[in-house]
Amino acid sequence: MKLTLRHSLWATALLSLASHTAQARVTRIVIDDTRPVAASPAAPGKPAGIAYEQVVGRAFGELDPKLAQNAIIQDIELAKDADGKVRYIASFVIYKPVNLKDASGLMWHDVPNRGRVGLPAEQELAAGDIGLLSAWQGDNAGATTVRPKATIDGLQFLQLPVARNVDGSPIKGQVFARIVNRAGPASQPLMVQTNPVPYKPVSLDTTQATLVSRGRENMNGEVFDEQSIAPTDWAWAKCDAQNPFPGTPDPTQICLKNGFDTKRLYQVVFTAQDPYVLGIGFAAWRDVAVFFKHAKADDAGTPNPVASTVTHSIARGISQSGNYLRGWLHLGFNQDEASKQVHEGLWPIIAGRRIALNFRWAQPDGVLELYQAGSEGPQWWLPHPDPVRGTPAAGILDRCTQTRTCPKIMEHFGSAEVWALKLTPEWIGTDAKQDLPLPANVKRYYIASSNHGGGAGGFDTSVPGAALPKAGPMCPGNNFGQGVLPANPVPHKETINALRLHFRHWVIKGTEPPASRYPTLAKNQLAVAEKTALGYPNLPGLRPTVPERDFIMPVHDYDWGPGFKAVDGSGVPSNAPPKIKQVLTMYAPKVDADGNEVGGVPVVLLDAPLGTYLGWNITADGARPFHKGEICNYVGGMVPFAKTAAERQANGDTRPSLQERYGSHDGYVQAVKRATDRAMKEGFLLKEDAEILVNAADKSAVLR
Repeated sequence: MKLTLRHSLWATALLSLASHTAQARVTRIVIDDTRPVAASPAAPGKPAGIAYEQVVGRAFGELDPKLAQNAIIQDIELAKDADGKVRYIASFVIYKPVNLKDASGLMWHDVPNRGRVGLPAEQELAAGDIGLLSAWQGDNAGATTVRPKATIDGLQFLQLPVARNVDGSPIKGQVFARIVNRAGPASQPLMVQTNPVPYKPVSLDTTQATLVSRGRENMNGEVFDEQSIAPTDWAWAKCDAQNPFPGTPDPTQICLKNGFDTKRLYQVVFTAQDPYVLGIGFAAWRDVAVFFKHAKADDAGTPNPVASTVTHSIARGISQSGNYLRGWLHLGFNQDEASKQVHEGLWPIIAGRRIALNFRWAQPDGVLELYQAGSEGPQWWLPHPDPVRGTPAAGILDRCTQTRTCPKIMEHFGSAEVWALKLTPEWIGTDAKQDLPLPANVKRYYIASSNHGGGAGGFDTSVPGAALPKAGPMCPGNNFGQGVLPANPVPHKETINALRLHFRHWVIKGTEPPASRYPTLAKNQLAVAEKTALGYPNLPGLRPTVPERDFIMPVHDYDWGPGFKAVDGSGVPSNAPPKIKQVLTMYAPKVDADGNEVGGVPVVLLDAPLGTYLGWNITADGARPFHKGEICNYVGGMVPFAKTAAERQANGDTRPSLQERYGSHDGYVQAVKRATDRAMKEGFLLKEDAEILVNAADKSAVLR
């Protein structure tokens, strides 16, 4: 399918009945399904909710590689059809009012996370907002696998060509993959995060690849007890106890003659071919937005289902998808084919890096395993030098500033992004000598001591014995492990509800949101990421030295080879895996006497705490022991306060007990009321959410 894709897309494009321009654009859409969605909740002052429907389909687009807005895409010149154009098919899903007269004029353009999508927030449905989600990830692995048509389940896919040499021959290169925490005689797939590695070996001859195992590696990139595995002792094959080594040939799995040892990590380096031109995902996502925001119909006359409805749009992405938005903006894609601004607002959520997408052999599903890209180049908004890594002054807003297409930007983070997702260089640079200035069009908010995406909320989730699970949460990532501590319940929900309202008013009405709020060096709220400097108390049940200086996941200064352009995260890497030139010193927010972070926006559960809430957790021993004792990737944990002074003294706990803090259940409810008043006054909590929180505190088990 890869080899014939550009020919099939060209044949499809020839069916278009309308005229073409030299600019990149969506030429055709196909609606594959339309179904009703439950009516939205009634908005204030309205007698009933708005009837919504879900529209799913595919957008057929073409790109001109000569256009300045597209020329930055890595290998785009090697993916052309005979007429010099590059073509793709992107799936999309739209949530829209059945009667477009109910539409508010605002469109949220969401970036799917690994192909996944979901319903818009009820507040957006109640307001009559339009939701658009469209594909960007073209490595076609796992949830992003290409399908004949878009389906109502919402999984999104991007069909795009692979790069080939000018003479038509396949492009080859070195790729690496890892297997961790696996045991037994069965073969194991090559995974990146939770999806298959998107590239396959050219040859199943194991002498053409290198496989090693490691006894340990740490966050600083140090490797211990690495052993080479002979080509005769493994195979590209599927096997198990019933079909033993060498098994059945399979380019996606590795079969070991002596089986896998769960205490060891396995890393393979092999030659692959046919690299996807993944940077097309930046242009495809841009052009789908432009079509639905401005077009009346496609070239064949198929009407835009939201034509003449959208007056403003906000781009939004969470985690991996937020990283995508930062990379999308940095490479200039908020400028459309007509050199106009695409989106008026951009909201990268819990995302402090740029997506590793626009280079050959990229693995955009990657998160934070060793050797994964994404922290190269400037992570900050305005031009700033990078003396530690020796790159020139640059910033994410450089290109949109030059073209006057920069949107209004809101970003918010939690503690997990600091501890495992390499956030703080965005705030203080790689040398950590100063707080980097924020431009007027960027608002930044920090939700202290919180998990990636926030926790479950509620008050009983922090009370000893009331609702704490016996086992900690699973560590996200590639079979990473399980946490020692219970999950961190500090929520993002209520804060997001307030920020959403501020953002729409900022974009539509020009009303300024609350001032940025996050920890800074100037206020003495940041320090080197280790226990003493940050002020952590000894926490019951944890080793007394945690968090150590090498506990945080640091930024690695990788050497990807001379063909890689670190500032843009583009080019052709030749080192697989990359060499580590240096490990950056990481900073984190300081904590109070309870171990809760300072410097964030007001959050009720933090202003009326029931324990120590951590943006980190510790990986347990057990079925997945390779990372034991290390940070549990990007999941948080919590340590509840004792109920009484006697209980805390018996545990050697320096943190005051619940009774010492609040006296009684009513005393805690009053503390929650004070916390809600503060958060509302400062603009980070809506009145309706405050009432719900006070009612929940009143019904809780706290000091009953």
